[in-house]
Amino acid sequence: MTPKQTPMLGFRRRLALVHLAVIVTVLALTALVAHWSLARLVHGKLDAALVTLAKSETAMLVAGEPVKVHEAPPDADAFSFVRLDRLIQITDADGKVLARSGNLGGTRLPTPPALLARVASGETVFDTLERFGEEPARMVSMPASVGKSLLVVQVAGSLDDVLHVVSSASTLFVIMGVALLLAVGATGEIVTGRIFRAIDDVVRQAQSISDANLGERLPHPGTQDEIGHLVDSLNAMLDRLQRAFDAQRRFTADASHELRSPLSRLRTELEVTLRRPREPMEYVQALRSCMDEAERLTALVEELLALARLDAGQDRKAADSVLLHLVAQDAIERVRPHALERRIDIELSGPTDVSAYVPRAAASLALCNLLDNAVKFSPAGARVTVGLASKGGQAIASVSDTGPGIAPAELPHLFERFYRGSGPRAAAASGFGLGLALSQAVIAAHGGRIDAANRPGGGAVFTLSLPRAA
Repeated sequence: MTPKQTPMLGFRRRLALVHLAVIVTVLALTALVAHWSLARLVHGKLDAALVTLAKSETAMLVAGEPVKVHEAPPDADAFSFVRLDRLIQITDADGKVLARSGNLGGTRLPTPPALLARVASGETVFDTLERFGEEPARMVSMPASVGKSLLVVQVAGSLDDVLHVVSSASTLFVIMGVALLLAVGATGEIVTGRIFRAIDDVVRQAQSISDANLGERLPHPGTQDEIGHLVDSLNAMLDRLQRAFDAQRRFTADASHELRSPLSRLRTELEVTLRRPREPMEYVQALRSCMDEAERLTALVEELLALARLDAGQDRKAADSVLLHLVAQDAIERVRPHALERRIDIELSGPTDVSAYVPRAAASLALCNLLDNAVKFSPAGARVTVGLASKGGQAIASVSDTGPGIAPAELPHLFERFYRGSGPRAAAASGFGLGLALSQAVIAAHGGRIDAANRPGGGAVFTLSLPRAA
């Protein structure tokens, strides 16, 4: 037994003990209820028989005739069931015995004053005689009005048969309970054994999964119960983890590649410059080239740092109500020098009172990146349009260009880090493929999103949706 198996086995033992305790408790309560119900039923049957016989004797009492118990004479020729199991006694209101059945002999049924008083008030009284003769007995006392006289009719019956039935039933309940306990216990052991075997398989597989084999999945028990749902949830979590690890690996590889290229160019430029003495102007040109590469490296590192901070939730500024019209004007002014170089006109349209609930810097960064992409991919002399609108609870800013558009296969990957595609737009790209990813991450951190689509007449449109300010 390994240390890793001990907790599972301990839990299994505890579960088995709890299971056994529940079964024993339920069976005990069931046996008690059944015993009590049967005892009440049998006693009720006996009480009903005694009352019926007492009423029969009462009905046969006639005023003016001698009081007697109506039973068959011992020497009768006709066959009859002699009521030897019932003791009958008739007394007056003072307890004086007027008649009794032959099987009472010289004994009399008890008539205490309290009982006579209750019967005199018209009550039918039931008593259990624990020590009457050789067996316990059950007795009923009923009032009987004969003419102007009040008589007391008493009928008693042995409880021996009743107790024997209850005892036999209790023994049967115990036997059935033990058999049921064994059957339910065995069934529970089989079911829990299967469940824990499935859990053991899941635990062993989970312990074997690491970052080197994230493609493996936990074995499904083949059922749609709670264990099956748990395994499905864990496998879905492993899918998400695998995608996150794959994205992290790609991001690390792409970042390394992007950092290596400018560093290689910078090193080559310096090595070529230092091979032989050069004129001062050549050194100036070399230093300027190195400065350009250093600026590219600085921009790349800053974008990587911004993405890392966003992933860690450390660079989320407080949101505020901003007018998109002012943010768009500011972004246009920042991109205008690049647009003028390519003779591209930027047009702003839409209402001026559309407000968004977002940090101004986040909205400005996203719009600047979208405008820079639009200018970069538009042909010389074209026009880029920025449109503002509000729809429902969203403030919307769209940036449209007249460039080559986006290949349908590339649309789902536009916002992936370091993705630059392979179509006509990629040929004109000069960045690192982080601008759109950074913009999407910044906007998503504040409850917004950026969507990309192709325009029907050509070109692409990027739609920035932000929470609308109240």
